[in-house]
Amino acid sequence: MYRFVHVLCLVLMAAFLGGCSAGESNVAQGNRDGILHFGNGSEPQGLDPHVVTGVPESKIIDALFEGLTRKNPWTLEPEPGAAASWEFSDDRRVITFHMQPEGRWSNGDPVTAHDFVWSWRRALDPAMGNLYAYMLYPVENAEAYATGKIDDPALVGVRALDDMTLEVTLNAPTPYFLQLMDHYSSYAVHRETVERFGKATDRFTRWTRVGNIVTNGPFQLQNWELNRRIVVERNPHYWDNDAVYLNGIVFYPTENIVSEERMFRVHQLHYTADVPLNKIPAYRKMADTPFVEAPYLGTYFYLLNTERPPLDDVRVRKALSLAVDREALTRNVLYGSNNPAYAITPPGTLGYQPPQLFTHDPEEARRLLAEAGYPGGDGWPGLELIYNTSESHRKIAVALQQMWKDALNITVTLSNQEWKVYLDSVSQMNFQVARRGWIGDYVDPNNFLDLYITDGGNNNTGFSDPVYDELILQRAPRAATQEARFALFHEAETRLMEQMPILPIYTYASKHLVHPSVKGLPPNLMDFVNVKYIHLEDVPLTEFELE
Repeated sequence: MYRFVHVLCLVLMAAFLGGCSAGESNVAQGNRDGILHFGNGSEPQGLDPHVVTGVPESKIIDALFEGLTRKNPWTLEPEPGAAASWEFSDDRRVITFHMQPEGRWSNGDPVTAHDFVWSWRRALDPAMGNLYAYMLYPVENAEAYATGKIDDPALVGVRALDDMTLEVTLNAPTPYFLQLMDHYSSYAVHRETVERFGKATDRFTRWTRVGNIVTNGPFQLQNWELNRRIVVERNPHYWDNDAVYLNGIVFYPTENIVSEERMFRVHQLHYTADVPLNKIPAYRKMADTPFVEAPYLGTYFYLLNTERPPLDDVRVRKALSLAVDREALTRNVLYGSNNPAYAITPPGTLGYQPPQLFTHDPEEARRLLAEAGYPGGDGWPGLELIYNTSESHRKIAVALQQMWKDALNITVTLSNQEWKVYLDSVSQMNFQVARRGWIGDYVDPNNFLDLYITDGGNNNTGFSDPVYDELILQRAPRAATQEARFALFHEAETRLMEQMPILPIYTYASKHLVHPSVKGLPPNLMDFVNVKYIHLEDVPLTEFELE
């Protein structure tokens, strides 16, 4: 048994927190002042909702901005956000949103329907390079505009009937459309601010910096120290400010989860982005444990660059997959906290069951590799696997590296990259194998399957199948019943896994350490954090003891 008390001062903690002393901890001070100290995983790539793609970015952006709807953290149902209400036409193709009468930007300007029209056109503009543009493809002519088939943004099915009324026309009834409205890709940005620092479609300009950025969410940006912290404070102009509990949030880039866990135990964090795998058994045994784990709508997998040899041969891709013992990995490396995955869609998403076309079969893997020209690993040209810096990612990569060596007698080298470098490598397809995870942006199989449409913003594999595209983009949205829609999804996912442009590893479970003082942060299937509901109670700070 060992203990850490808050007079302990770690060099790594000092790098994050600017030092520590025997004085008041972050948690004690935060509980008194209403300031949440939040481990956020990685330094964010940026804060432009139409540029970023990562989970660390989403946590901050969801505090700063607000879409037409917000997600309830208990039910995951949409509730009023920038829109106070909405109604559907009889055929479910036209949605009329009524804006919040008191909706304001953080500079006091009113939030109007025109803000969303301009912002959606920006998000879809081909010059924007928005990897999430496809999230708006259910909107009439959105895909045509985003892909350059039409060049008039006025043809996109979004228009302001007046300042307070937004009308959206869909290609077809879309059951999950309201869920898209609480995803940051659909958020409005402040036009005057964006254009003050460049063209509307310029990326990573100074408009998102402290002192420049104007937002419409419950918090506003106060401070950003690179690789140290991002501080947001309560936005007094927010339409529902009286319902917000916290006065501020400090987001910490905590890529080193070992240090993050130590910070939590000495009361420097209220919440951790992750938990070291080797600490999970001890936390599970702890009475009144702060460890919170829950099913998570996401899949951990590897991208395979099908345009680079030797992965341009489907037999090699299949051999790599068949050589992986997912049961052993989840049991021995992940401590039973996850389930093996054999497709991209998590099983049971709204009742949908993905196909399982393979299992662990090293003998068949060796046969396929020999057929591809590498019998017993002879002549193997080598392969590099990249992953973003994380002890968990490293352990999984090392385990698979050994499985491939044992089963196929091939060498795979490992390379860890800092978050922004890794994101650039993936988006530019500058890799052979890349660690990837996809977390559901809304609860529907489509959110996983539309990743792999031809030239999709997050299809970083080279995979392209016109039949797959038609199934996902044309036939499934027009299916008469949920059963028929899921049958089309199953057909499409079968085609995807027959070509194996990805190597699924496991379905996620969310794992966090949450301080007992934190309330209004329920575990949920999407690991979604709605900061509007979080509040802090002044509880005694006890030591966390691990056996």
